Amino acid sequence: MTTAPSTRYKDIDNNDERHQGEPTPRAGRSQGLPRDAMPIQHVLVVDDEPDILELLRITLSRMGLETRAAQDVRQAKALLKQHRFDLCLTDMRLPDGDGLDLVRHIQQHCPEIPVAVITAYGSVETAVEALKAGAFDFVSKPVDVQVLRNLVNSALKLSRPVAPSDEAAGERILGDSPPMRRLKATIAKLARSQAPIHIYGESGSGKELVAREIHDQGPRATRPFVPVNCGAIPAELMESELFGHTKGSFTGATADKPGLFQAAHGGTLLLDEIAELPLAMQVKLLRAIQERAVRPVGGQREVATDVRILSASQRDLAAEVEAGRFREDLYYRINVIGLRVPPLREHPEDLPLLADHILSQLARRSGLEAVTLSDEAMAALNQHLFPGNVRELENLLERAATLCEAGTITAADLQVPDVARDLEAAIADDLPSYLEDQEKRLIVDALEATRWNKTAAAKRLGISFRQLRYRLRKLGVEG
Repeated sequence: MTTAPSTRYKDIDNNDERHQGEPTPRAGRSQGLPRDAMPIQHVLVVDDEPDILELLRITLSRMGLETRAAQDVRQAKALLKQHRFDLCLTDMRLPDGDGLDLVRHIQQHCPEIPVAVITAYGSVETAVEALKAGAFDFVSKPVDVQVLRNLVNSALKLSRPVAPSDEAAGERILGDSPPMRRLKATIAKLARSQAPIHIYGESGSGKELVAREIHDQGPRATRPFVPVNCGAIPAELMESELFGHTKGSFTGATADKPGLFQAAHGGTLLLDEIAELPLAMQVKLLRAIQERAVRPVGGQREVATDVRILSASQRDLAAEVEAGRFREDLYYRINVIGLRVPPLREHPEDLPLLADHILSQLARRSGLEAVTLSDEAMAALNQHLFPGNVRELENLLERAATLCEAGTITAADLQVPDVARDLEAAIADDLPSYLEDQEKRLIVDALEATRWNKTAAAKRLGISFRQLRYRLRKLGVEG
């Protein structure tokens, strides 16, 4: 029995009623694409239900797109051989297979075509499986027209390269070592997807920079990139900050205020240090991600949002799940794809390039001539393990550039310990104590650089204020 269109497809406006023989609107005259979007773009729609095919055709044609329809995997593969497509929309349940078969086929034979899958309501596991197989995104039944339009617009931008902004161009990931080449290649691939990505790595390794690069290379590059440090927001204000609030919803709410989800609408929201979220907030975040809508504090209605979710953490989220501090369902929802950022000690051959770039940036900010590194100074850097990664390198060079004379940084200016000798002794004696001393030194350096302003020091170290306070107590640092 065929399901009535009204139960499978929602929010069709009055002009979207099905009319047999209705002419396809002219390209460029519809919502969703600019008038000068040439040539006409083509979409392959795969579904075995005629009513769904017709409704998708109407919506896409009103966006100025031409469609071809297939009712099973075999027909879809034949059309892919015969025609050029800019996007494929496929149902998950087909007479001779499922949408995953088609996703994998397109990934293997025409990877330039983004594929979006249409899933049954509540089939989160199926959607996650499709994203892992290489799908660009998914939309759930009953299909919301605006959600579909947003998805289609984002997917079609992949065939229209966007020149990076000047700001983005200055933040490119540096490094030509094998680990960094692999990271860049993975970023380029992930940028073409809308799959949630969890970026993990040590403090100071560049997780936010990786997230920005994924955003800048993707179809949302011209829309906002909004990073939020979940560990820096007080628990009682977190819901309001993320979802917004209405006037009078609590003391001090003197006007309606949109949240960070609304601020990132059309773009990317980075939830940094997501492991810091309280359990109660994790439940609400999971619903917002699944429903693609948020309810402002004090609001009566949900507000639809179109954001790509990226998350980051230096903690092991799987271990947090095991310990009961992080919800398993949220973990699987945000960790569709995991991306590890290598620590600096795994690509030391990039040190000269990174050092030159950092010193050039320092000179540009100060308006002075760039200083150089002596051979002895570079040798000292090469011996250092950099537990604080690139952020530690930046701090070392900034301090050394201030202390050096005659425009050249010496090993003495860097004040880097003889790691080779110290590490050998530590291994023979007590490695945990050695690493604790290194951590204490990094924290004290950050505190001294910020005149013992703990909030500023935590930001400089890339950790939350609560994490810094815990580490100060653990390490016995007075302040």
